[in-house]
This record gives sequence, structure tokens and C-alpha cells, in this order.
Amino acid sequence: MSRGEVTRVLKAASQGDPEAAESLLPLVYDELRRLAARRLAGEAPGQTLQATALVHEAYLRLVESGAREAPQWDGRGHFFAAAAEAMRRILIESARRRLSLKRGGGRTREGDVSHLVTPERPEQILALDEALGRLAAGDPEAAELVKLRYFAGFTNAEAAALLGMSPRKADQAWAYARAWLREELDDDGAA
Repeated sequence: MSRGEVTRVLKAASQGDPEAAESLLPLVYDELRRLAARRLAGEAPGQTLQATALVHEAYLRLVESGAREAPQWDGRGHFFAAAAEAMRRILIESARRRLSLKRGGGRTREGDVSHLVTPERPEQILALDEALGRLAAGDPEAAELVKLRYFAGFTNAEAAALLGMSPRKADQAWAYARAWLREELDDDGAA
């Protein structure tokens, strides 16, 4: 995948080109799939299907939001940050559904694929999401780094490049965010 080609298609999509969204998936699919597989590694068996379902659901959400209004992706980094956010939301929704099932709520929507992407520990995912919201209030850049690393499976170097920060700064932000989140989660009794 050419970075320039992805940037060109993203720019066309943000300018309202209806064909751009259709041509975007083949350009970014392999990378999104790799990220989703990396994120879901070690989760429930059958992670190949899970990664595929996660990528498709995240992409559909990105494109559907773009269908309502022209997507405003300022390039490759912004697109993958939006994809990470979509994956995070899917995982959070899946965790909430799983907890709901434990409490007797067994209804699902037709076509719901959340069971294919549900992590093993929904309580931990939800606790992390709440703590991440608190981190974002104090350090939005560190919170974005966590989203890219944890929910989308980017390496620190990849996340740093997407966020436009130096690898050293990303390393420092990651160390800070991990320590901060660990303390928050320990205080909540969630770790």
C-alpha cells in the first residue's frame, strides 16, 4: 500500500468524492486486518475470524459516518486514529453486551457480529475505557497513544508516527500512561 495513494484517496473522500470510500478499503484492509489480529492475539479462539469481523465493523462505521457527512480525515494518521477509535468503541460495546448477558440480557440485533470480537475480560476493558477517559481529560496525547497501541494494536513507533511525535516522546508518554492507568485501575480494584 502506497502511503501517498492512501493520502490521495482520503483527501478525495474528505472532499465528498463518493467513489473514494469504495476504493479506500482495498488500500487499507491488510493493515487494518494486521492491526486487529495483533490486538486480538491471545483472546478467544478463532481470532482470524474475530479480526476480520472487527475490521469490517470498524470500516463500516467509518464509511457510514462519512456517508452522513464527508469524512474529515487529514491524512493517513488521522484515518488510522479514527479506525482505532472505531475499534475501541466496538470492543467497549462488545464488553458491555457480554456483561449484560451475564446479567440475563440475551437479546441481540440481527446481523450483530459483536460475539466475534468480544474480548475475554469485559470488566477489564470497561474499566480501562473509564480510566482512559480520565487520562484524556489530563493528557489527551497520552490517551490517543494508548488508543492506538491498545485498541488498534499499533507499535509505539507506528503510533508515534501517526500522532506526529518523536519515538522518544512516544516512549515517555507510553511509560507515563501505563503507570497512570495501572494506578487508576488498581485504585478501582479492576486490575
